[in-house]
Amino acid sequence: MNAMKKVLSLVLALCLFCGLAVSASASTFTDAHGNVIELDDSLEAYTNYVLSGADDAARKGETNLGDLWADALRWFAVSGTINGYFEEDDITAGNTAIDADADHIVALWNGGNLRADVAEGKFGAEQLAEVLPYPNKVAVAYMTGSQLLEVLEAASQGLPYTEETAAACASFMQVAGIKYTVDTSKNYDKGEAYGDNWFKAASLSRVTVEEVNGLPFDPEAVYAVITSNANFNGMDSSYMFKTAAEENEKSTITTAVVRDIIWLYIAGELNNVIGEPYAEAQGRITIK
Repeated sequence: MNAMKKVLSLVLALCLFCGLAVSASASTFTDAHGNVIELDDSLEAYTNYVLSGADDAARKGETNLGDLWADALRWFAVSGTINGYFEEDDITAGNTAIDADADHIVALWNGGNLRADVAEGKFGAEQLAEVLPYPNKVAVAYMTGSQLLEVLEAASQGLPYTEETAAACASFMQVAGIKYTVDTSKNYDKGEAYGDNWFKAASLSRVTVEEVNGLPFDPEAVYAVITSNANFNGMDSSYMFKTAAEENEKSTITTAVVRDIIWLYIAGELNNVIGEPYAEAQGRITIK
């Protein structure tokens, strides 16, 4: 009996040791909300260039990382991949696809949600989790061109970037499918205070939209704007996102986790190599 107990003790000890070893080698990441998430260590890609997100780079102006991020979100919608990620209530209501053609689909991503560089060379899931340490999901908000213009006006109110305006510049939008200019020689027309660092736009004067997907900007047209659930719900300067979403019942938050969609784009569209198109910012945003 004593011999049997010794064998059982040895087996249990080995099981405990193995369990601890597996636990220690498991790759996890604690996000900005304190959630411990498991990372898929099989995800691996390569970038030929540093993708800029550290030192508030994406709050100061357009960056190659911002272009990549926004491209991935717009691709998610335009490709139809988003159709598999609508909530059950949306599906029941018949909201199962983006209700806009590709010419009217754009993506906006606030620079404050790009927190780190991706260094040149091989990278994996941990690096993307450092770039975006928030559990954001993909959302779509339908809005008119005039509402979209106000989103960009309000989002750019902190520019030009300084130490004093760094917090306000967190709302500055990286984009895909749209080109716009911010004229910082003009003062932002502050309306009602919104949150701790922002004001609603009392008028629209600093931002000009040059084109949307190669076509003239139409203030009356309806655009599908792909973004995060945080912007959708009015974070930072995004009060107009919340207003537009409430006005159009097809606006919704999907089940898709943003970091997962970035990986889908890198793997499916870029063949896991981030190359020449993202060597530098692509000229979508001009800051005078």
